[in-house]
Order: sequence, then structure tokens, then C-alpha cells
Amino acid sequence: MNHRRRLRSAWNRVDSGELHQAPRKWQAWLSDTGSLTQKIERAIGQKLEVVVLRDCRQNLNSDESRYFHFKIKRCRIREVLLCVNGVPLVMAHSIIPISSSSGSNHEILRLGKKPLGAVLFAKTRMHSKKKPLREITRLDKRSALWKKCFQQYPELPSVSWARRTLYQLKGRQLLVSEVFLPALLNYPSN
Repeated sequence: MNHRRRLRSAWNRVDSGELHQAPRKWQAWLSDTGSLTQKIERAIGQKLEVVVLRDCRQNLNSDESRYFHFKIKRCRIREVLLCVNGVPLVMAHSIIPISSSSGSNHEILRLGKKPLGAVLFAKTRMHSKKKPLREITRLDKRSALWKKCFQQYPELPSVSWARRTLYQLKGRQLLVSEVFLPALLNYPSN
């Protein structure tokens, strides 16, 4: 199937059938339901390096704000590169509402070089039976997320595939977008 065909909308649910619009080589990475960090670490046989590009408060664009029903305007934005031997495999763009990092969730404020997935999958999988909302997209230079990521990582390819997941951490929402970089294809996806 021709992966250049336009998807129905900017972001599409993984289970909508739009996954088949993505190139076959990316489909297993885009559709995986587990921890991306753990999956990559199994594939590369070592721990990932986390390079923090940005960790600050910022306003959300309307595309991101819709996941929070337009009730949240300003959040903590954390952008990192997940690397192996200095080579970036994934760029993660996480949106952490202030209310999601308070109380018993305060540990996500002190991640440092620890991947967010280490906190999410240590907690959410044990407490949540509901599948998180997961969507995929083809990013290009017109995409709001591509533009944000490119500001922090100018080596971002002009066309990339990404997935976005709305997680729950002790009942509080977090939105994590993962942009897959070409070097990831050097490793098996299964």
C-alpha cells in the first residue's frame, strides 16, 4: 500500500487501520503497546542514554490542548533524545500538566536523565486496566510537533513517523509523543 497517501487526519488511532499507511518497517514500532524504552533496550542489548534537550513550562498548541479538553493551557514540556552510543533513536516530547506532577506524582519532576517510561510503566501498568489512547502520524515540516522538535533537534528528518499516547499516572493525564529516527531501523522491532 502506498504510504504517501494522506492519512484521514493529523493523528489517527493505531487501531483505526491507518497504521497500514505507514511504511512496513515502522509498523511494529508504531503499534507496540508496551514501554518503548524497554523494547528498544531489549533490541540493543543495553540501557538507553537520555539526553535532555528541554525541560520547562510552556503553552500548549490547540492540537495538544485537545487531549486535555482545552482546560489546560500551560504545562511542563520535556523533550529528550533516547540514544545508543551517542546516536539518537527516538525523540520524545512529553506534556506533563502541573496537576499531574503534584502529590504522589512528584517524582516525575525529578527525572533528570531517567526516561519517563521508567516511571510510567512502573506505575500505570499495575494500576490501570484501561488501554491508553494511542495515535500515529506522519510528521513533516508543516506539522506543529515537527516544528517544535526541530527547534531542539535540527537533525530531525524532514519526514518522520511518530506515535502519541495519553497515559494515566495515578489518575492524572500525561501526553507522550515519540518521534522515530532513522537509526532505530538498525535494530529489530520484535
